[in-house]
Amino acid sequence: MSDDVLPPASLRGINVGAVSTWLTANVSGAVAPFTFELITGGRSNLTFKVTGADGTRFVLRRPPMGNVLASAHDMGREFRLISAVARAGIPVAPALGMCTDLSVNDAPFYVMGYMDGVVLDSPERGGTLSESVRRSASESLADTLAALHAVDIDAVGLGDLAKRADYVGRQLKRWSAQWDASKTRELPSMERVRALLLAGAPEQRFTGIVHGDYRFGNVMVDPVSGTVRAVLDWELCTLGDVLADVGYVISYWTDPGEPFRRENDPSGHPGFFSRAEFVARYSEVSGRSLTDVGWYEAFACWRLGCIAEGVLARYLAGVMGDDVDTSGMAGRVDALAEHALALLEA
Repeated sequence: MSDDVLPPASLRGINVGAVSTWLTANVSGAVAPFTFELITGGRSNLTFKVTGADGTRFVLRRPPMGNVLASAHDMGREFRLISAVARAGIPVAPALGMCTDLSVNDAPFYVMGYMDGVVLDSPERGGTLSESVRRSASESLADTLAALHAVDIDAVGLGDLAKRADYVGRQLKRWSAQWDASKTRELPSMERVRALLLAGAPEQRFTGIVHGDYRFGNVMVDPVSGTVRAVLDWELCTLGDVLADVGYVISYWTDPGEPFRRENDPSGHPGFFSRAEFVARYSEVSGRSLTDVGWYEAFACWRLGCIAEGVLARYLAGVMGDDVDTSGMAGRVDALAEHALALLEA
């Protein structure tokens, strides 16, 4: 994990005394005193590395500071998910303890084991691996996704996690409303993509756990073998059409020789799979036909465009500061729409 250390005097989100007492009482092997270092923060859940007096490391997750939707940052739900999929053999950090007592830290939090490895969240990090390890990482990313999608939902106790049916229909309705509420200009390409997605929506053939944000930037890999050691960031996980995850992965993917499509994805270096190779590997391991994967990739691009337009709208409204290239943000929405359109009209 990347360790961007926040000085203790600036630490927000941790009541050091109360949390330390709770850790000692509730997490096996936790020895006070502890140091807390912010790994990731912002509008998403806050993640801290916790180091005990004996050097044992843990990870603590809590909601972001301020007024946030509890449903979008449900610590108990995340804890339940990683506990359940771990029983099915999916690589995740071990779930060690859950605190729902708000008197401890003003918000629920959970603790999991610390995993060594690297998160390939940029072309630069992808460039540090050898070509053979890049290929192994591509294989493991596809294999792990296929394994997640093969989990028996009811057997691991997740049958009541969410609705299962009509995932695509529900998603199209949700993101259509998001687009209509947040668009900053008329963009015919986004409207055309929406119409084509609605007209060509595939029947849900494979139902299972949908991670919702599965990509290299949200898994930890072994830098020597390339094997996925832990799947991270389960905030958007639900039940539904598992092929949505496949389309999402390849919406981030850069084929070798192309300009990098995403600043937070490493693919594109020699050795990483092409998009077609990733799809073929997933299909082989899962035994599932992916003849309509282009629709799912187009949907992922359109959904990302809706999200990006929402962020752009907030910047233009002045509620997120002004130190940002809004024209560049608008251009990314345009590019996502054009790519989705090319897939749907091919």
